[in-house]
Amino acid sequence: MTEPLLVIDHVSKQYRLPREHLLSAAPVVQALDDVSFTLQPGRSLGIVGESGSGKSTLARLVMALEAPTHGRVILDGQDLNTLSPAELRRTRSKVQMVFQDPYGSLDPRRTVGQTVAEPLAVLHGASRTEQRARAAEALEAVGLRAADLAKYPHEFSGGQRQRVAIARALITRPKLIVADEPVSALDVSVQAQVLNLMQDLQDQFGVTYLFISHDLSVVDLVCDEVVVLQAGRIVEQGPPARLFQRPEHPYTQRLLAAVPGLVPPARAAVAKSA
Repeated sequence: MTEPLLVIDHVSKQYRLPREHLLSAAPVVQALDDVSFTLQPGRSLGIVGESGSGKSTLARLVMALEAPTHGRVILDGQDLNTLSPAELRRTRSKVQMVFQDPYGSLDPRRTVGQTVAEPLAVLHGASRTEQRARAAEALEAVGLRAADLAKYPHEFSGGQRQRVAIARALITRPKLIVADEPVSALDVSVQAQVLNLMQDLQDQFGVTYLFISHDLSVVDLVCDEVVVLQAGRIVEQGPPARLFQRPEHPYTQRLLAAVPGLVPPARAAVAKSA
């Protein structure tokens, strides 16, 4: 059996808040509590839950921007929190991130070419010639043109800016892309285009996605497996078809009830045949 690309092994994360009084103990917030799952290469795993459920904390741990209080985050066989700074720097090329706000994640003062090529310069020390060639290749892979390298973010639509962000994530040819609410800031019609693009790129490059979202209909479209987080704990896990047809946990049931347009596959098939 293929080894998992990502292993989240009994991970917990606590944050200490400022003391309310000089002599009082600092309060502790449990953002994640004993979370475990695995993600196989070339697959897509959705992490869903309401605001405050721990989704973004999990993303920061996978990106090694923070360390877990307990447990291990293992990427491609390496425990991220045991690596030296030099080893971690090399490992970062294996995982990239696509953020929620495509405009906010792009520097308006830099050209698209500079932005897309930046991970190559920082992580690989690539020459300017190689950076430009790889940036043009990445833009064309997401449906833009090499001529767009000289443009600035404000010259693109929201959907095109998210394509630029995906191109930047792809340029190091990562094994894993963490997509944190990547389409929630886009119009519904544009969301479908970006999601279809991400699926096409997965087929083309074999990239693995950790897809973080509060929108179950989006996760249903792109993910092979879903993890439901509530208050930092996993309350349910399984393939979308099973979760959406037969949700077992009351919290998952409430999440589904909040998406009136989401029709479970079994009921959709019945409606179509009728």
